Amino acid sequence: MSDPLAPLVDLPGVADAVARARDAVVAVHNHPVNRRGWPASAAEAGLRAARASAALDGAPLTPTNEELVTDPVLAGAVRAADEASRLLGVWRAAPLQALARLHMVAAADLVPADRHGEELGRPRTDEGVAARLSLLADLATGGTSVPAPVLVAVVHGELLTLAPFPTANGVVARAAARLAAVASGLDPKGLAVPEVGHLRRAGEYRAAAEGFAGGSVEGITAWLLHCCAQWETGAREGTSIAEART
Repeated sequence: MSDPLAPLVDLPGVADAVARARDAVVAVHNHPVNRRGWPASAAEAGLRAARASAALDGAPLTPTNEELVTDPVLAGAVRAADEASRLLGVWRAAPLQALARLHMVAAADLVPADRHGEELGRPRTDEGVAARLSLLADLATGGTSVPAPVLVAVVHGELLTLAPFPTANGVVARAAARLAAVASGLDPKGLAVPEVGHLRRAGEYRAAAEGFAGGSVEGITAWLLHCCAQWETGAREGTSIAEART
């Protein structure tokens, strides 16, 4: 069977962007602080990622101390970041189950309590969405051999495009992208914070996501280049975390 994502690697500039993203993330992992003390760096990276992810969906940029979190989007993003740390095995075996769990925690404060059973963790069932989610799950579990940054960008872009849940699709898409980055070996310890890059270039992020959803060669290329570039930005953020701990 042919690899459905293989043509993406040959799009203009993608191979070079992939190499830069990989090199940047490797440098964070090789930082002296992260050779042994990486769990503390990863915890801080996860919190910064949650904060930026929530801000992209309209939450205020407030501290990520859980005791201070009152905004429902930010609270959900923090819970999703925490939950993702326990979902790696599930993602590798059954990505759709991991997505359902991410939505359950991300949207818990956005859905009335009497509708939790009907809406939380339940993606739309129309044929087009179900088929594309199934294909995405296949890709995430070995159905492609493209470089990890490309796969991660596709996971992210597809979930934004499909918006499979009634709420919190942005937070879920970005949390799933982090999971895919860990599982694929792009960022195995979760030390980079690409969400900060997406937030700093929020207009570009949204435009690139729309281009990906449109399906044109130009749109897909722009999305891949944007995502790779934000892994470089996220690596710099990860380095700043490590430097602050020296």
